[in-house]
Amino acid sequence: MKKAVAIGMSVVMLLGAMAGCSPSGGSSGATEKKTVKLGYVNWSEGIAMTNLAAAVLEDEMGYKVELTMADVAPVFTSVASGNTDAFLDVWLPVTHEDYMKEYGDKLEDLGVSYENALIGLAVPSYVQVNSIEELNANKDQFGGEIIGIDSGAGIMKATEKAIADYGLDYKILPGSGPTMTAALKKAIDAKKPIVVTGWKPHWMFARWDLKVLEDPKGVYGTAENIHIVARKDLSKDMPEVANFLKSFKMSEKELGDLMGAIEDKGGEPLDVARAWAKEHTDLIKGWVPAK
Repeated sequence: MKKAVAIGMSVVMLLGAMAGCSPSGGSSGATEKKTVKLGYVNWSEGIAMTNLAAAVLEDEMGYKVELTMADVAPVFTSVASGNTDAFLDVWLPVTHEDYMKEYGDKLEDLGVSYENALIGLAVPSYVQVNSIEELNANKDQFGGEIIGIDSGAGIMKATEKAIADYGLDYKILPGSGPTMTAALKKAIDAKKPIVVTGWKPHWMFARWDLKVLEDPKGVYGTAENIHIVARKDLSKDMPEVANFLKSFKMSEKELGDLMGAIEDKGGEPLDVARAWAKEHTDLIKGWVPAK
């Protein structure tokens, strides 16, 4: 639905929001901490990790942090162009492979922050379907629809490929992470069948009894890792920030707990992340570079 125009507008808005000063913080005094600019997408794990990183950078390291949310394509574009310092939610080797092929030579991979991430199609456990191959035979149950997220997401591209490879007579409905989980909640409350684009880590797997459909053709790949990527010169311009991001790692339990807190408590994710950090000081201390 006018994807090119939407992406173009998102790029303009994102670059405009972040172009007020140089990537390293511009003309602030030599004794002042620089501003760190983090981009993120409206995905639960990215919201959680990015806001937690912002809380630590501000509260423990004295930086000012600017957070900008956009679709995944504009975020990659902004980091590659140097207008954004880092993006903490890059799924490799499959989900964001195309973006890394396009922008990888303009980015610095700061390493893995979360291991054994997973994407696929998910259904409530009460649904009597266990494999993607069974979807066509049960098309009427699902109305021939797969509930998706934002159009530029890697999982959406993978799902388009799954529809083609499995010959599914389905259409994928784009939306966002929140609209997908809202549709999932509505279906579960009514005990109705639904199939959505799902991924782990995500708080929905802790809240509801869900299963990821078997993928015999391997369209969605095996387990992935979440990487942090930065603009090319971040390690040179802001070595303390780069070292912090290289040390930033979370377990399934830690990230699930943080995502659940943000979802359950409402309010500003940064405030929730700040409170969570105060309750996990040992973890945080391991990330902050020694003075």
